[in-house]
Amino acid sequence: MKNRIEEIRKQRGILQEELARQLGVSRQTISSLERGRYNPSIFLAHSIAKHFSMTIEEVFIFEEDAQ
Repeated sequence: MKNRIEEIRKQRGILQEELARQLGVSRQTISSLERGRYNPSIFLAHSIAKHFSMTIEEVFIFEEDAQ
């Protein structure tokens, strides 16, 4: 799953540390999310989308494996 967290965060001038504090997670969590190394729980995905006043689908891009 890909996401637009870094893009949206930078557009809004928010540092990783600020976003992490506002969401109640570590900066490392935000970094891992942005690098695609960590998929958030549905609760965290909802919190991130709500924080940005967006839908989950606008922030997170689910790509099905081509078969």
